[in-house]
Amino acid sequence: MPGTVRIGISGWTYAPWRKVFYPEGLRHKDELEYAASRMTSIEINGSFYSLQRPESYQSWRERTPDGFVFAVKGGRFITHMKKLADVDAPLANFFASGPLALGDKLGPVLWQLPPTLGFDAERLADFFGKLPRTTRAAAELGGRHDERVAGRAYLDVTSDHEIRHAVEVRHDTFLAPEFLALLRQHGIGLVVADTAGKWPLIREVTADFAYVRLHGDTELYASGYSDAALDEWATLLRGWAEGGRDVYAYFDNDMKVRAPFDAMGLIERLADLGPDT
Repeated sequence: MPGTVRIGISGWTYAPWRKVFYPEGLRHKDELEYAASRMTSIEINGSFYSLQRPESYQSWRERTPDGFVFAVKGGRFITHMKKLADVDAPLANFFASGPLALGDKLGPVLWQLPPTLGFDAERLADFFGKLPRTTRAAAELGGRHDERVAGRAYLDVTSDHEIRHAVEVRHDTFLAPEFLALLRQHGIGLVVADTAGKWPLIREVTADFAYVRLHGDTELYASGYSDAALDEWATLLRGWAEGGRDVYAYFDNDMKVRAPFDAMGLIERLADLGPDT
């Protein structure tokens, strides 16, 4: 049975998008609804910069269609500052801060590693072992939060479902078979990241789903994708989906307002594999 392909954008609040992607006169508070009506998934990236609040996640859930899914970007305090070490409390704080309020709209959690962090099998294996794989496990982990989210933790789980995790790497030492083997051993997805040649592009699927981030193929965060490039990515994603894997793909080439239009172009090419929403 083919997997489902979900395609969208990384974030949705960008001033340059107004009057270009977002129609003139559209209220800023209505931009999520507008984007979600044209995408099948969106990455929440504010969670990378700081702990969000449960009421924000609840609002995002309520303002998007049934069947919509958010990917949530893990906090940079965990990935960039702590570099995955000594993260018991930060992980608890992250999962207590509100992602569970998305309910069944909670999709994969993205862990983007910094360019300064190279491959360390022991460090990665320890981190992977700490990650909750279900919403109930995430609530249990979140219950061990510290004072940073005291009084505002969200730990309610009405139904238990799987949480998938994906890792985006930015150091050449990850170009090693041992890294891919470690991901497969722990069921962690590798982010296939197109970064205009700046960081490794590894077209491998290491879990029961594929995760793609398209940052621009010739100019990082800026260049748009040609019809030929979109056709190529569509063929790759289709192959993974027809092989039975769910696929998540997000455009992050936002600087020149290419991301939403490229996302819609890719959605059109793979409409028959999209979610039935």
